[in-house]
Amino acid sequence: MQDLSSFLEVSFISEEREHRNYEPLQWGANIISVTDPEFDLTATDIVLVGCGEWRAGGSGITFSNSPDVIREELFKMYYWHGGLKIADAGNIRQGATVGDTRAALLAVLQEIHNAGKIALILGGSHDLTLQQYEVFKKSEQVAVGTVADMLINLDDTEETTSSSFLMEMLTGTPNFMSHYSHIGFQSYYAHPRMLETLDKLRFDFYRLGKVREHVEDMEPVLRISDFFSFDISAVRFCDAPANIGGSPNGLTGEESCLLTRYAGMSEKLTSFGIFGYNPADDAHNMTARLIAQMIWYFVDGLLVRRTEAHLSERNEFDIFNVVFTDNDTVFLKSKRTSRWWMKLPDGTFVPCSYNDYLIASNDEIPERWLREQERLM
Repeated sequence: MQDLSSFLEVSFISEEREHRNYEPLQWGANIISVTDPEFDLTATDIVLVGCGEWRAGGSGITFSNSPDVIREELFKMYYWHGGLKIADAGNIRQGATVGDTRAALLAVLQEIHNAGKIALILGGSHDLTLQQYEVFKKSEQVAVGTVADMLINLDDTEETTSSSFLMEMLTGTPNFMSHYSHIGFQSYYAHPRMLETLDKLRFDFYRLGKVREHVEDMEPVLRISDFFSFDISAVRFCDAPANIGGSPNGLTGEESCLLTRYAGMSEKLTSFGIFGYNPADDAHNMTARLIAQMIWYFVDGLLVRRTEAHLSERNEFDIFNVVFTDNDTVFLKSKRTSRWWMKLPDGTFVPCSYNDYLIASNDEIPERWLREQERLM
């Protein structure tokens, strides 16, 4: 990471860690800075990267200290994850233009990705999600992406902004998105025709009501994801007071933490970004505390990821043979993590939920089964 030092600056919170008297088991006493002489990227599991770029966010803000405000709350927490090594790369320097900042962020994320490590991005406006995707695009690798947001940012604009970046990500050419899922959109803010078009592309969109009714059904969605982007506007205002442009409805704080834990459990996921947080609007740093808790649960999920057995180890799974609507299939349940998989007609297994198993057991076709079949055609 030394050759990227021109893109990064040490965060104020990391710089002050030695003077803050963190207890030995708090995060602040266990995260190593990339500027530390003993830093070794190969021995690291997760790398924190802050990026306060806001010029494409449409709120009049240019650059914020949001990553450091989040760090301040995160470093106070207790570190229950001794088997994991977490490094802090600091913050991306503000570029002369938005494009300069994005290019710097992309360079850092590429370095982390190429080293086989997980990038945890503290934003910044939501358009920075595009750099998570472009890591795969630059490497010409197909990717599965998932976004949690109350809005679907598909505005047709000349410039890439926080309200239009999905247009470039989903329709730009050449395109390396093999699949896209959107969690928690609110129907009254989504154009019906837009959803119809995206449905024809076999993308999956889960409205807020469906997510809250069966939040555990989002685990298989995140299990197949290569990157996950969470816009804090997906959380209801009362749980995230910084959401002055958000909604009285949304995910609860507990549901948000559960989703990030699911993301951490994903064997495929290589980057996780939290965007849309403006500390200037945050009463008593409550939203920063929620984000810090979401990060804590993401790391907790990463520990679970390490304990999962391979599907070929059938003695590590409970096996259920199910026949529904003339389809003879198999469901697997992990004895270690209680996660589920279902077998498709082509012989492959895809992640599913317990709810999918119950639906199939009642001689009905799980929607996830149908969507997977449609994508195979």
